This record gives sequence, C-alpha cells and structure tokens, in this order.
Amino acid sequence: MACHCTGCQRMTASAFSLSVAIPSVGFSILKGQPTIGGLHGATRHYFCPHCMSWIFTRPEGMDEFVNLRATMLDNASWFTPFIETWTREKLLWATTSAVHSFETLPKEEDYASLIEEYAKQTSKPTL
Repeated sequence: MACHCTGCQRMTASAFSLSVAIPSVGFSILKGQPTIGGLHGATRHYFCPHCMSWIFTRPEGMDEFVNLRATMLDNASWFTPFIETWTREKLLWATTSAVHSFETLPKEEDYASLIEEYAKQTSKPTL
C-alpha cells in the first residue's frame, strides 16, 4: 500500500510511504534490534538503530499484520501499491497506480475481500 498521511510524509521526507502487509506469524527479526522512533504513540514505528531508516510498523489494533517498508526488501522491483490510504491528506500532485483509494483506511470488514482480490491478481516475487 501507499499511505499518504502527513505522518508518513514526515517520516519518509516524501509524498507517501510504501508498505507490504506481512502476517505477524511469518515475520521475525533475524539480526539486530530495531528501535522505536518516528511518531510516538500506540502505533509503533521501528527503525534501524545504526542508519535510522524506517524498517517496519506494528499498527495499533492490527496485531495480525506488520507493515514492512517495501523498499527495505533486497529486491522491491516487483512491488506495486494495490491500495492507497489517507488520500484526504495526500499532496495534490502525488499519484500512484493503486487499484483502490481510501480517504482514510479501508473498513475492517473490507480487508478480507481486498486481500483475496490482491492474491488473485498479483504475481509472487521470486526469491
């Protein structure tokens, strides 16, 4: 997804942040210990303590997912945003190729159908 909220704009020094939603059960830190930074609150943003790059987020109330910054992957060339969020705060010139746009976030009951649609139309990355 591409998030256009002003918080993501500030933390990326860009128009939006790019995230891949990874199921929490399939996500682990293999090396090092990230530090919490960025906007402090119930949603936790994790950064590399050495270079201070924003690595991932554990969104408040969505413990089943971790939002990994797509550009942190060794090969992010396959990544294309499927949804964009917080478009009511987006910069007027910022555009993405996202299939779905939301003024804030999708409704909780819409996530299952969005995940299913994404899984049907996307190609799997090669490792």
